[in-house]
Amino acid sequence: MSLESLNLRLGSASGTLRCDDGVLNVALVIPLQGPAGIFGPSCELCAQLAAEEVNTEGGVLGRELRLLAVDGGAAPTTVAAEVEALVSMGVVGAITGWHISAVRREIVPRISGRVPYVYTAVYEGGEHTPGVFVTGETPHGQLLPGMALLTAEFGVRRWCVVGNDYIWPRRSARAAHRYARDTGTSICDEIYVPLGTEDFDAVLTRVARSGADAVLILLVGDDAVRFNRAFGRAGLDQQCRRLATLMDENMLLATGATGTVGLYATSGYFETLATPESLDFAGRYARRFGVEAPPVGNLGESCYEGVRLLAALIDRARTTDVPAISAVADSVRYAGPRGEISLRNRHVAQRIYLAAADAMDFHVLTQL
Repeated sequence: MSLESLNLRLGSASGTLRCDDGVLNVALVIPLQGPAGIFGPSCELCAQLAAEEVNTEGGVLGRELRLLAVDGGAAPTTVAAEVEALVSMGVVGAITGWHISAVRREIVPRISGRVPYVYTAVYEGGEHTPGVFVTGETPHGQLLPGMALLTAEFGVRRWCVVGNDYIWPRRSARAAHRYARDTGTSICDEIYVPLGTEDFDAVLTRVARSGADAVLILLVGDDAVRFNRAFGRAGLDQQCRRLATLMDENMLLATGATGTVGLYATSGYFETLATPESLDFAGRYARRFGVEAPPVGNLGESCYEGVRLLAALIDRARTTDVPAISAVADSVRYAGPRGEISLRNRHVAQRIYLAAADAMDFHVLTQL
């Protein structure tokens, strides 16, 4: 099964693609352009693997699960309008995928709880809209223990935040101020740049002048790649460690070994995680797509989780009705690459790990 791409000019296709008794179409909202497009292929393949496995196991309530890709890397209002059209015309009966919070915040009010929506991205927390279920990491479980560990192990005292200028980095930085106080450290500067920034010279000058001994990176995709390359070229890795809460293997490969010295990341999944569940998943992915496929990465793997959780929610409720799914959500359990997954207040409870960049791969150091 391959993914089908849609755009707003659905026309007569809406009739042939409409959900029916034998098919459940799911909008897979993933970045196919822009800074986050670097991990779009991994997101697509991981979601496809999950859909194929669900269908091999009998589908969702006996219906074939089909993924319809929506480019989540477009402008948030454009993405939301496309998703709203798909839902309103009955083309899709559910939504999942990795996309930035600015996109999620446009989608949520437009679909008004009409279909279940499993959001898989690392995000700022606080999403409690009925019908929205979240698999991604949040600052309290991911950022706080990461900052605490770097403080304890390396004597970090002063942080500088570098992030893109939208809700996830700004809300995460607000949380980081609280965590800095909790860990006896401080945040000495915050620097925000537009998505798609290419020149980080002025940013690096501010980082150097801030006196920080650690940088909290809240940049997306290619922006983080360009920042880390420039950081290494400037020699700032000799005075500052870096902590990222959104960093995958695709980004490491694009950065190169000279840009990843002293770089740490926190996540619920790494491709090098040596658990039975992770190793089994990596093997299935390689067998299905070959050794030349894009690295799985934690962001791609999140889309596998999104499809599996969506299927588990619908199977448990025996319907795609949002109130019925919400009523049983906290009783849902399934085994995935991140281990056994359960929900609490519509958010996944999961293990979080700290890893160090080791050239162009991650070395998992500990569970946080």
